[in-house]
Amino acid sequence: QVQLVESGGGLVQAGGSLRLSCAASGGAFNRHPMAWFRQAPGKEREFVAAITWNSDRTYYADSVKGRFTISRDSAKNTVYLQMNSLKPEDTAVYYCASVYRPFSIPPVKSQEYNYWGQGTQVTVSS
Repeated sequence: QVQLVESGGGLVQAGGSLRLSCAASGGAFNRHPMAWFRQAPGKEREFVAAITWNSDRTYYADSVKGRFTISRDSAKNTVYLQMNSLKPEDTAVYYCASVYRPFSIPPVKSQEYNYWGQGTQVTVSS
């Protein structure tokens, strides 16, 4: 059974940092792209960042480029999202996602992802 479990969310002041983790189990995640999405109250789920199976390429939404960094540790089956210079508009539930497409470029549409974590809340106060 495939499971993605996020952790690391919390409350932080504007300008602060958080590091989210997503532990994957039950599948060969090392061969597949992974991504982070977020959803703020009353808004649609949006793409944040993605990474290829071997970490040779990363992709970011314009709103987080230069502030967030996605990475993965294949030995630990874990994906990370380092978030720096946080802004109040980054407040959302953050979700980890995986798509069953071995060795492929990660999509940016949420509908294309097969597996999702339960989400972790990030709140940035002004």
